[in-house]
Amino acid sequence: MTDGASLGQQNVRGYLIFTLALTLALMGALTMSSFQAGNSFLVRQLIWLCIGSVVFFAARQVDWRILRRTGVAVGVYGIATALLLLLFVVGKTFMGAESWFSFGAFSFQPIEMASLALIIVLAKYFSRRHIEIANLRHILVSGAYAFILFLIVALQPDFGGAIIIFSVWLCMVLVSGISRAHLLTVFSIGIIAFAGLWTFGFHEYQRQRVLNFLHPLADARGTGYNALQSTIAVGSGQFLGKGIGYGTQSKLRFLPEYQTDFMFAAFSEEWGFGGVVLLFVLYGILFSIMLSVAMRGATNVEMLFVLGVLFYLAAHFVLHVGINMGILPVTGTTIPFMSYGGSHLLIEFLMLGIVAGMDKYGNAAHRDMVKSEFSGGYDV
Repeated sequence: MTDGASLGQQNVRGYLIFTLALTLALMGALTMSSFQAGNSFLVRQLIWLCIGSVVFFAARQVDWRILRRTGVAVGVYGIATALLLLLFVVGKTFMGAESWFSFGAFSFQPIEMASLALIIVLAKYFSRRHIEIANLRHILVSGAYAFILFLIVALQPDFGGAIIIFSVWLCMVLVSGISRAHLLTVFSIGIIAFAGLWTFGFHEYQRQRVLNFLHPLADARGTGYNALQSTIAVGSGQFLGKGIGYGTQSKLRFLPEYQTDFMFAAFSEEWGFGGVVLLFVLYGILFSIMLSVAMRGATNVEMLFVLGVLFYLAAHFVLHVGINMGILPVTGTTIPFMSYGGSHLLIEFLMLGIVAGMDKYGNAAHRDMVKSEFSGGYDV
């Protein structure tokens, strides 16, 4: 295949990734438009979407081989960790979680940046150690990177964000070739960590959410209210939905946080089963393209980074949909590209921009791999 043909395919993949993400974001914004008169959510989301589009194309023009440098990866991780710690000093508490920086009309949630930093540092770490992954030391070291972020986020407390961090780490460890014995060890550690959080870390309302998951109708007017209203919204959409602007659960405010944590439920009510199928198809195509990009990665860094982003988005999607359908306990998690909010939207488009940029410069990276991958400039 010629370089020109390969470059053309890379451009097509990049534009497809952007188009799919944009379509999902517009579907979310369109659903959001029916929530209240004035549509303040819609207007703000469209502004963030425009900024996110600029971020995507700017990131796509960057040669991201710089992420193969240990200093860059560790530096990004250090900055993200420092921002999370700073939340305990100047952070703004919202919905019981101290997870926001407030700058007047603008708020920023650094958990998304921390997730991106974790993906970068794990991609770099496993890129040279994947052959030695059978050594438990590498699992423990990589787990330490994730556990630091996990612990800080869990203490805010943001249990949904902590689950995402753990999911990203676990998936990246799995694709790196962990042994069954070590996998059992990882799950054992996870169970012990959960028991510790349950006893010492969880607030009472968080324990009640888990208990309500086991007995969803035990307190339908209290801790089970959100889950009950969400499942009602999903089911009431039936096959064709009630129509955009006619979602009673969301528009009449029975469904709380419909523009963020329960966007899928609000979407299902208005778009129906047919809309949900379309939604799943769009996400499926996006994830399959990203998997294709990962398989074409010039080095292990590119491959593992793209897979990390894929795992991050997929974890958000699965967790959000599971919560909205009453399959998982309520933890407060957004759905990629669709939920309201500038912080996660910008980071998600930045991630996709980096993925597209890695794909775009894949040929150049491949040509330089022999010269730089094993040289001092890119050594671990």
